[in-house]
Amino acid sequence: MRTLTYTATPADEGRTVQNILRRELACSESHISRLKRREEGILLGGMRCYVTARVKAGDLLAVEIGDLPDGHIVPIAYPLDVIYEDDDLLILNKPAGISVHQSTRDPEEITLENAVCHHLGGLISPHPVSRLDRGTSGLIAFAKSGYVHERLRRQMHTSAYARVYLGIACGIVTPASGVVELPIGMAEGSTFQRAICDGGQRARTEYETLTANEQYTLLRLVPRTGRTHQLRLHMSAVGYPLAGDWLYGVEDRALIARPALHSYELSLTHPIAGKHIHLTAELPEDMRRLIDLPKTLEEIT
Repeated sequence: MRTLTYTATPADEGRTVQNILRRELACSESHISRLKRREEGILLGGMRCYVTARVKAGDLLAVEIGDLPDGHIVPIAYPLDVIYEDDDLLILNKPAGISVHQSTRDPEEITLENAVCHHLGGLISPHPVSRLDRGTSGLIAFAKSGYVHERLRRQMHTSAYARVYLGIACGIVTPASGVVELPIGMAEGSTFQRAICDGGQRARTEYETLTANEQYTLLRLVPRTGRTHQLRLHMSAVGYPLAGDWLYGVEDRALIARPALHSYELSLTHPIAGKHIHLTAELPEDMRRLIDLPKTLEEIT
């Protein structure tokens, strides 16, 4: 079981275990509640304790942050392109065409959750930090515990956790860079399609042209909020839908069999180690075919 430890300092003298769990180890109330029910969830000086116990300088507080087996996700073998992995995090380069989450519409479908569960040994359910649409490729992070997942979720849409996408839009995008800030809600009569609508949730996208040809524009897209279908809908709303977007543009499977969107860059602060992690994933071939690019994207990004 993954465990965190904390040694009380002279300044901690008299503080409660609960206060240290919340302030120093960033444990949520729900996590603390679960720990109290575990035999070795919270140990002070090697002994089980109440969260109301007060610490002395030099006391060692040990807290379990790993998940107990739950069998919620069925483990299924599936090849994964692992970009980064440690005791707490798994970062993958997702191929287009596979869903992240299990679907009630098709419980037999293999998803990344099934594959990651198998990768982790089949007992622990994975925690995707964010989601990518089935057709979107690129970087996605999974936390190996609910504790790490919650810490990363708190980082999202701050300078500590940043995502950059590459998208190929139809036409020559004008102006070449800008901000789209339009509210997003559910489309009338649909259970999955989104629409720009008054009363929708605030949504902000920043875009920048990287290169273009006569038909398409390669864009750097930065979502400052995390609404479902945000990048696809925002570019469609300003007149430049992504190539291949069957829902918000025009489907052309002979051109590309999915919306031309790729999670290219991911930066985050490791919630346990505190180190900065910065990763990129090269543009896949089906998007590269649409626009002339150098072998790598370093020259234009």
